[in-house]
Amino acid sequence: MKLPSILAACLLAASTLSFAQAPSGDAAKAPRKARFDCSQAKDPKACEERQAKMKAAHDKASKACEGKQGADRRECMRHEMCAQSKDPKACEERAAKMKAEMQKARKACEGKPQGERRECMRQEMRGSAK
Repeated sequence: MKLPSILAACLLAASTLSFAQAPSGDAAKAPRKARFDCSQAKDPKACEERQAKMKAAHDKASKACEGKQGADRRECMRHEMCAQSKDPKACEERAAKMKAEMQKARKACEGKPQGERRECMRQEMRGSAK
């Protein structure tokens, strides 16, 4: 009597997954939310201006790196974004330092399952920030 109940539950669970659909229309093309809500900042107007300036710089860098993929695109984007900063040399040094820390964290977390790996990366990156 348990077997038919378990089988029915499994079939029900499998059928719900088969009818799941990806978002379409406006939901699929919705812009990403900002990482930081400027309404909670000390100076909301300055925050919004800073975000707009960063978005414009990112758009300009994206156009300059169009057609590149993977590591070449990341390198191009880093170079273009740093070229637009107040102190390009310091920006390049910070980017190189972050790249080295990321590689170190990836190496430390290598071979762990996805969930554990993500948490390991968080811990490693927090440790390197101190």
